[in-house]
Order: sequence, then structure tokens, then C-alpha cells
Amino acid sequence: MTERPQDDVDRLARVAVSESFIAGLPKVEPHVHHVGSVPLRAVAELAARHPGTVPSDLDELARYFIFEDFPHFIRNYLAVVDLIKTAEDVRLITYEVAADMAAQNIRYAELTVTPYISISDSLPAEAFLEAIEDARQAAHRDHGLELWWIFDIPADFGVPAAELTASVALDHDVPGLVGFGLGGTDRGFPRSMFRDQFDRARAAGLRSVPHAGETTGPESVWDALVSLGAERIEHGIAAVGDPRLLEHLVEHKIALDICLTSNVALRVVPDLDHHPIRELVANGVTVTINTDDAPMVGTDLNTEYATGARLLDLDEQGVTELALAAVDASFASRETKDALRSEINSYAAMPAP
Repeated sequence: MTERPQDDVDRLARVAVSESFIAGLPKVEPHVHHVGSVPLRAVAELAARHPGTVPSDLDELARYFIFEDFPHFIRNYLAVVDLIKTAEDVRLITYEVAADMAAQNIRYAELTVTPYISISDSLPAEAFLEAIEDARQAAHRDHGLELWWIFDIPADFGVPAAELTASVALDHDVPGLVGFGLGGTDRGFPRSMFRDQFDRARAAGLRSVPHAGETTGPESVWDALVSLGAERIEHGIAAVGDPRLLEHLVEHKIALDICLTSNVALRVVPDLDHHPIRELVANGVTVTINTDDAPMVGTDLNTEYATGARLLDLDEQGVTELALAAVDASFASRETKDALRSEINSYAAMPAP
């Protein structure tokens, strides 16, 4: 009888990862957006409070979050932003996002917050910051979730938005602020456009974590690395088209925060089976698994881990390694990282029920 190649033997010997294993696994989520992750029930509550273009009926709301393309997503995202009018609205959405995370055994998250799109004369920076901090403390008290902030520039609004974001981040005392980011549209907004604001944020000790290589090519990832000193890249899937860039990411241990379902929902990739995560991992690039905007794209982090496990052909050990990679790529303190690694490894070592 002909002996199978060893990798085939290993593949066949793997035990399928159960939904219960993933659900119980302690997790970290480093790439998740504040407004985009508000549970549908809370969006519906806001839509009822502030009637407008966003439906308050849950079924209609689910249909509202089916997108034709990335610009369509941005339009509807901003319509939800327009529902956030008071400090109490801010506190509500922040706490509800955290509660949903905790229900999925997410222990630590870096929530990307975009102050520019919410702060106004009627909702000044001080009130906004007080609301998110109050929700952060409540989430830790009620759910044990450690929540930190990445303040990001919405690229579509240009340099004025970048200046306001830098001012909110640097001119106020913001507990829990660890990173400075850049979101919105890649195309037409080179990352170098925001070099000055990133230089100031980095000088103040904030970590650089811009979006790049989501809807544009590998050149935007290079731009984020060279111009903004990126320490982690949000998305970055276009890197797969540039071997030299892949080598750079591996050599410098720069992780890509991958959002599988989001990339399909926003028509960035045609379907999951054509997602480049396999090629990225095969080239040695560190990836983390994330939701991006979970309710808007119809997913949660448990589903994303299950999808990642299928695409990468992982067993329980492989899924555990994904969870540990997210810990390592995060900006958590050394003490928090040690505690998270210990918790994840202890869970994975428990015998199956």
C-alpha cells in the first residue's frame, strides 16, 4: 500500500473545531469599529429616538445593511452616525458594543473610535469623552471586558478631520487611548496626506494602526508603513500582490488585522474562497481575526474564527494559535498579555466535555 504524504496524514488526523470550543475560547479583538459594531437592537432604539432615513424595524434594518459596494457602506454608516446626537446616545452604543463582545468571551478589545463624525457644538469633545469613559468603566465592572481606544481619522473628510482627531486625542486626558488610526476610503486619500498628525500622535506615545490595502493595492500599505510608521495594518490584504512587501511584514513582525466577512460584504473580495488569507499565512505573515463592523456585515467574532478555521484548515491548536496571535499583536500591557495568554492556554488544555 502506498504511504500517504505526511501532510495529508496530518490533515486527515485533525479534529474538526467545534462551535462550542470557539464560543468558549477567550479572545482578543484588535480591529473593531465603534459605530459599526452597535447591535441592531440599539441602532433600532436610536432610529426610533431620532426618526430619519435609518429604519427602526429590525427586519428592515437588516436589509439596510446589505451593501452594493464600499461607497454604499460608507453612506449608510454615516446615516447611523447621524443618529448619535447626545452623550447618552454615545454611552448607550459604547456599552451595548461592549456587552455583545463580552457575550462572545472577548476579554480585551481595541475599539476604533472616530471622534470627528460625532463631536459637534451640541456634543462637545468633553461630553463625548466622558460618555465613552463611563461606558468603558461600566463594561469592565459588569462584564470584565478590558476596552481600549484607537482614535482614527476619517480620511474622506481630509486634513480638517485629521486636525480635529489629533486635537481630541492629544489635547485632552483620554483614559484608555492607546492608538491612532486612519479609516474611511483608501482610494484618493494617500496615507502620506496625514503624516503630520501621525507624527504628533506617535511622539505622544500613541501606536500607529492605519487602514491600508483594503480597497487599493499594496502601494497604500507601503505608504502606511513609510509615511505613518504603521505598527499594525488594518486589513492590508492587498499585500498579497507584492512579494517584497510580504517579506517586509514578516521580517518586521507587522500583523494584518483580517476581516473576512466584511471584505465579502463590502465587495472587496468576491467570496470567502477567494480571500487571500491563505496566501498571506502561507507566506508567514501574522494575521489576526476580526469583525470590523459585525452587525452591519452580519457576523460576530465566533463566526469569524470558525470561518478562518475552515479557510486555513485549522484544528483546535491552530485556532488557539490565532487567538494568541491577536494577543501578541495587540497594544495591551505586558501584564495583560501574560494574563490573556495564560487564560487562553489553560482553556485550550482542558479536556473536551
